[in-house]
Amino acid sequence: MSSPIILHRISATPTISTATEDPFFSPNFHLRERSLSPASRVSVASSAAASSAGVSTAQRSRSAWWSPLERPFRISPFRAIPLRWLVILLCLGMAFSIWHLPLPTTRELPPQFSASHSTSALQVLRPHNSAGVSLKDPEKWLRENSEDAVARNERWWKRAPRKPRAAIISLVRNEELEGIMQSMRQLEHHWNKKYQYPWVFFNEKPFSERFKAATSNLTSARVYYELIPIEHWSTPEWVDEDRYMNSLDYLGTIGVGKGWMLSYRNMCRWNSGFFYKHPRLRDFDYYWRVEPDVHFFCDIGYDPFRFLHENNLVYGFNMNILDDARSFPSLWAKTVDFIQQHPDLVHPDADLDWLVDEQGEYNNCQFFSNFEIGSLNFFRAKENEKYFDWLDKHGGFYYERFGDAPIHTLSVAMFAPKQSAWFFRDIGYQHDINRHCPPHSADRCSCQPTSLDENFYKLVPLESPQMKPRDTCIRQWLGSGVNGRGVDWLKKKDGWSQDAERAFGGDGYGGYVVDGMV
Repeated sequence: MSSPIILHRISATPTISTATEDPFFSPNFHLRERSLSPASRVSVASSAAASSAGVSTAQRSRSAWWSPLERPFRISPFRAIPLRWLVILLCLGMAFSIWHLPLPTTRELPPQFSASHSTSALQVLRPHNSAGVSLKDPEKWLRENSEDAVARNERWWKRAPRKPRAAIISLVRNEELEGIMQSMRQLEHHWNKKYQYPWVFFNEKPFSERFKAATSNLTSARVYYELIPIEHWSTPEWVDEDRYMNSLDYLGTIGVGKGWMLSYRNMCRWNSGFFYKHPRLRDFDYYWRVEPDVHFFCDIGYDPFRFLHENNLVYGFNMNILDDARSFPSLWAKTVDFIQQHPDLVHPDADLDWLVDEQGEYNNCQFFSNFEIGSLNFFRAKENEKYFDWLDKHGGFYYERFGDAPIHTLSVAMFAPKQSAWFFRDIGYQHDINRHCPPHSADRCSCQPTSLDENFYKLVPLESPQMKPRDTCIRQWLGSGVNGRGVDWLKKKDGWSQDAERAFGGDGYGGYVVDGMV
């Protein structure tokens, strides 16, 4: 005779394995099972006890944040969402709302990027009206792309601006290691540590391992060490050797700077027409030239390469000075011959007026090329290439001492519209006795501010018999703008006379209404 079936209720408790193993197990949910035989009951009880004993101490002590047995919400939509995730989502929502609050409007940009800087003709050091020939507005770009402005308007979903293909380049010898380390430290500190543009070093001889180790340790950017091809650093075959040697003796005798140095001629020729042809620079579109033993005084709050690229600029400088005319007596005559032979190569918007005096002669003003930021594609263009070849074939680098500074100046003036050049007045810089420190950026610079005309005759002393321009070089560049732009830089004080000032021991350049300290 079969034993009767007895039903009994088994209440779920937090200590049995069911609660541990079943993520949907609830303490309010009860199971009804058939009654088991006494032997079976003993077996089930033993299994339950063993299973309960097998639960680890860590599992029993789990926080209620994670335990499905302690969910605070019992309604259906929240049953599977732990409280900690709801708190996290709430915090994220609040943060996103705060992120979209209106930006403060009381904070102003630094003076060099302020609105007044772009509206005053005495503060914007630009010869052409930005709204004229070019549709670009470099002043507006500087206001919107300074690091301060970018930080205030940065959003996580915005992509970082694409960096131009650019490099910092330096022609340097192994024995100039200390000097280039000085230059690197300051430029890295004030600017490149943030932008990580590569360094490219050039030498006519292989770099030593000591040089490579020392310079590569000063930057986290990539560094290249390049050998100049022998054909780019040797006297060309068409140069008459005797005439060349006589030139070295003569220029050394009359005191032309480095006029007796053979290697200096090769350097000027390479910087004029070969640096941009080096195979390593094929991967780049822009360059920043850095010399050994120079100084950078100011934090640079934007990317000058992006600035050139996005504003269609081809050349940037920060000193415009007078050079020794004895170094290149035939340069202007050769340039005029070139213009007459190739008038189609001169840009329609070129401006040579600021480089020519009342007699139609070159006034010997030049961009100081020891500091220059420029477009490699501009120098690679056929116009510049033909001009360099024209000068090179006439032997001016060896029979005289043609320099890269006046050649770059004339090339930019002839083959690019004037608004394509930019005066980087906000970058403090020193090379030897020539020093430039922006007067409106004292909070960013560690130098004593200099006037606009500070470096005008550093290379050509006042006592030199060389003819001097009527106005300083930088004022002639600034004052020759279209539509009257920049004319204030040339205004003189009432009753002032250049001859009278010189008669009383002055330099003849102290009568400007605007002294350049704005």
